[in-house]
Amino acid sequence: MTSDSSRQAAPAPITEEVLALHNSLLTLDSHIDIPWPDRDDAFLDTPDRFVDFPKMQRGHLSAGCFVAYLPQGKLDAEGHKAAQEQTIAMLEAINRMQGTRNGITARVCPTVNEIEAAWRDGALAVVPGVENGYGMGDDIGMLAKFRALGARYVTLTHNGHNALGDSGQPSRVLGDPAAMHGGLSALGREAIAEMNRLGMLVDVSHTGRETMLQAVEVSSVPVVATHACVKALCDHPRNLDDVQLDALKASGGLIQITAIGGFLRPRAELAGRRATVADYMDHLDYVVKRLGVEYVGISSDFDGGGQLEGWENAAASPALTAELMRRGYDRSEIQAFWGGNFRRLLRKGEEAATAGL
Repeated sequence: MTSDSSRQAAPAPITEEVLALHNSLLTLDSHIDIPWPDRDDAFLDTPDRFVDFPKMQRGHLSAGCFVAYLPQGKLDAEGHKAAQEQTIAMLEAINRMQGTRNGITARVCPTVNEIEAAWRDGALAVVPGVENGYGMGDDIGMLAKFRALGARYVTLTHNGHNALGDSGQPSRVLGDPAAMHGGLSALGREAIAEMNRLGMLVDVSHTGRETMLQAVEVSSVPVVATHACVKALCDHPRNLDDVQLDALKASGGLIQITAIGGFLRPRAELAGRRATVADYMDHLDYVVKRLGVEYVGISSDFDGGGQLEGWENAAASPALTAELMRRGYDRSEIQAFWGGNFRRLLRKGEEAATAGL
């Protein structure tokens, strides 16, 4: 692999060679939001949804982790009850994103074997997740309900502290202090143990630095940042610094680079422009150089704020493969980035649950 960290004047061309490679891969995006309230439009080619099944087909995006996202609310009984109800309703909506309609077949796939079987059968794979541990409120028992609805990971926090731990971005609206728990709370530690037991990955995107480092230590399964970027390249509180990246590697964990422009380049540099696919790949290259190929992958955060110049929606996904090829990555490396690494981590979670860890 040879790196090209310079920002290209023009996007990498999507040649027949690029398409042949891209279309032969099981490609997975580890973080996609769903519209809410549910519109039952996943099978339609929508004008305002960045990921729907027709766009996935056109971009040969084989699988996507669709998440039940909850913004942070008040940490009281009423707030927790509303969050729990909405999370279940959203997971139920994600579970309805399957079947055959308009000539497209999709399946909800709670295990790696099911994801891979869907790909072999020409069906799109829908992998449920939960973004923000606020969705369980203060009730550990909710996690089993999430898993029963197929959820494969829970993002511990969002923007604002919750009952599980401190966020990397305290909420001014909610009156958050700089830190509430000093990292994970006691409940957060219990929740991680329960996620390990259930086969759900611990997602440290959005968490505070201490929360993330403590989660690495507490979890018996390597943790994942399903949508994050590199602090050394863009100093944003959502990004992981070198100590955090090294902790991920030491534990066998994974960072999935995300397509939020303000996490890829400082907003002052962007000056109102979108970040590019080249900007995105600079972050992936950084992780490869520091940690290795097996510790990084691809996510978009489409329909949750993610969008790049050149990767505007799921239909444009071959643009990432084109840039990876231009930078000298080979087929096995590109497959690792496009979901191979993430599937390996999902399988570790499944094996740990089976072993009763």
